[in-house]
Amino acid sequence: MKICISAESTIDLPKDLLEEFGIKTIPFGVILGEKNGFDGEITPDIIYDYVDRTGVLPKTSAINVAQFTEYFSNLLKEYDAVIHFSLSSGISSACQNAMIAAQELKGVYVVDTLSLSTGIALQAIYASKLVKEGLKPEEIVKKVSERIPHDQTSFVLATVDYLYKGGRCSGLARLGALLFRIRPQIIMSEGKMNPGKKYTGKQLDCVTNYCKDTLEQFNNPDLSLCFVTHSGATPDMIEAAKKAVEERGFKRVLVTTAGATISSHCGPKCLGILYMNDGGR
Repeated sequence: MKICISAESTIDLPKDLLEEFGIKTIPFGVILGEKNGFDGEITPDIIYDYVDRTGVLPKTSAINVAQFTEYFSNLLKEYDAVIHFSLSSGISSACQNAMIAAQELKGVYVVDTLSLSTGIALQAIYASKLVKEGLKPEEIVKKVSERIPHDQTSFVLATVDYLYKGGRCSGLARLGALLFRIRPQIIMSEGKMNPGKKYTGKQLDCVTNYCKDTLEQFNNPDLSLCFVTHSGATPDMIEAAKKAVEERGFKRVLVTTAGATISSHCGPKCLGILYMNDGGR
């Protein structure tokens, strides 16, 4: 049986890793004033420049039902089944749209990842492994779903401005963050972005402390894979995160850059370490 693993562009994997793990993607839309484009065509740097010039946050557009229907139908011409990993239903309508489209088609399975960025990738990569082991779609979805609660997706922000512009941060909280140089940790929990610890000082020190705290809090990692995902972090920030997870014993550490959709919500120089926290399967 030929099974396709699929996701939206919010999986934040570059082309070479998508090809390595056999993952197909469909892009979110991005709207900058009068300009419409797709995640991938519009880069994070374009978004940061737009926000700097206009003070306005771009809008992201989830894939609609018709787009999903066309996308899944085309995949089913080549594959017997499609397992699609969608951006958390707690922060986007994409998952619901994908599920509606899947109801009209035979052989399409939609997984609500309750995650974002390479937290989605952790689940899709695991599914890709199970495809190679010859499991049926239903078995793959069941095994992946069992791991979702252990998907450790978190990051530390360099600025709260983008959360503020997006309505996820009050003006008072923004002012406090600016005055005291607070750089908050954001943790994905039950499909939503929730505040974690608050760090102060230089961004490099904040990243170092964030990695230490995260590895201590989520201390049962699957050491086979860890992502260091960022939105334009400096080389020393990336190196500090890599060092922290490598010293913890992760066998493969992949450094990836967040795409336009995710970057438009977290802003520049955000960094996260993402891994499965279930000791491995």
